[in-house]
Order: sequence, then C-alpha cells, then structure tokens
Amino acid sequence: MNAREQESALLDRCLLVARHRQSVAANGTEANVFRLAGSVLRSRLPVEAGRLKQASADYFAQHPDERLSAEDAIRRGLVVSLPRLRDMLSHQLHWNARA
Repeated sequence: MNAREQESALLDRCLLVARHRQSVAANGTEANVFRLAGSVLRSRLPVEAGRLKQASADYFAQHPDERLSAEDAIRRGLVVSLPRLRDMLSHQLHWNARA
C-alpha cells in the first residue's frame, strides 16, 4: 500500500468514527490519528471531534505506551500535516452532511 492509499484508509476510518459508525481504534496508528483528528476538528465539529478523541482515549487506556506526540506522528508519517488532516476531514464531513 502506498502513502496515498494509507492516508485514504486512515481518513476513511476517521470518518467512520466521527460519524459514530465505529468507535474503536484497531491499533496505535489509528488511535494516534484519531487523537490528532479530534484535536484539529474540535472548534469546527465538536461532536465528531469528541467521538474521535474518545476512540483514541479508549485505545490508549489499554496501550498507553503507543501514544505519540503530534510531532512524532508527523515525523513517522502517520499524517502529512495537521492542517491537511483538518481540511480533508472537514471537507468530507461537511460534504457528506449535505448529501
């Protein structure tokens, strides 16, 4: 799986959790991305952000050693940048809410 496919898969998982269709992170990568997504969406979409943060917190309650700082998550390539993550998720959540 290339980087674009990985990013797309993680965004799809974020969207599922944000819409409350799934509420569990499958692994540390998802939990870290959910935490970051919750942070960047907090002011625009507080309900969806809360779902992402809760899914992350639930995972880290069982696996606290897998939590990364935002800088480490970006350095490891989990997300390209926080503004990109915010913009892509906001666009998808707003677009799908209108459809």
